[in-house]
Amino acid sequence: MSLLYSKFVRTAVAASLCVSTSAMAAGQITFVSQGGAWQEAQTKAILDPAARQLGITINQDSVPDAWPMIRTQGETGKPIWDVVDTPTVNCLRGGAQGLIEKLDFSKIPNAKDMPANYKSDYSVAYEFYSSVLAYDKSKYKDKPPSSWADFWDVKKYPGRRALRNHPLATLEAALMADGVPPDKLYPLDVDRAFRKLEQIKPYITVWWTSGGQSAQLLHDGEVDMIMAWNGRVSALMKEGDDVGFTYNQGVLQSTQLCVLKNAPNLDNAMRFVNAAISPELQANIPAQIDYGPGNPAAFKTGKIPAERARELPSAPENASRQALMAYDWWTSPAGEAAEKRWLTFMQK
Repeated sequence: MSLLYSKFVRTAVAASLCVSTSAMAAGQITFVSQGGAWQEAQTKAILDPAARQLGITINQDSVPDAWPMIRTQGETGKPIWDVVDTPTVNCLRGGAQGLIEKLDFSKIPNAKDMPANYKSDYSVAYEFYSSVLAYDKSKYKDKPPSSWADFWDVKKYPGRRALRNHPLATLEAALMADGVPPDKLYPLDVDRAFRKLEQIKPYITVWWTSGGQSAQLLHDGEVDMIMAWNGRVSALMKEGDDVGFTYNQGVLQSTQLCVLKNAPNLDNAMRFVNAAISPELQANIPAQIDYGPGNPAAFKTGKIPAERARELPSAPENASRQALMAYDWWTSPAGEAAEKRWLTFMQK
């Protein structure tokens, strides 16, 4: 195993007194996510309940960026991982390169009623987060910015600004600032997006590279408005920081579940994916962390209070105000070219 990631094993079934030794013998899987607060939250919300439900042992690994290991394990033809929770682009690229199993949806009935753009041949949505416009409430008081056009309007909304040093969501924001409706973004007009970014570039104080950095910038008052992930801003708000954000023109993004090609526990991996996206388990996520369920049916279970739903990125009302990222475009030749062009843009 690579030293780039830390491994920890949680024998969820063994920890449960209600599961017998014979049930444990039914099998296991190795599940991989990004670690940290999110992996702790999903262990309580999804992994432990799924292990009990299926009668299997779920071993866990964590790695901030799974793609290098997906590629390495795929090249050997004998992977040691089964199911990976990873940014959707990794699932799609892995599928195109023969590293990810094509899903047999007859074995994943819980995916049947999920929106078509929440799943692909190789993956299903697991959780949602949003890239949103966040701001210092004390700076803008009762007239905060509420759109990317406002973010670009340095006269009406003076102040220090920050954007992510990455084209995903940033190009979408630039196009919305230029008047493109959230539901008309794709295929992205890359030339138009970069022209708009050239306009705001002189006013960007920091191009952030991690979620922690974005939150720190807002917390320390180093910027007045910023593109940030909703969960990072929500955490600051809970700690008492005088900050806010809007879901209007947010970019709704997901991590998805995919299964490595030739996974050692393929049958149990598919069973787990089906359980993990069930409305009942998905509805547990908001009780643990400020991410939205990947399966919209979770909002119909009655387990998510209405006031809590209003805070979540994938709640129907909030999702309708946002752009849903088209990962298939980002994994296309045009999307890959846009990523390369970003590097040139940042070096100017």
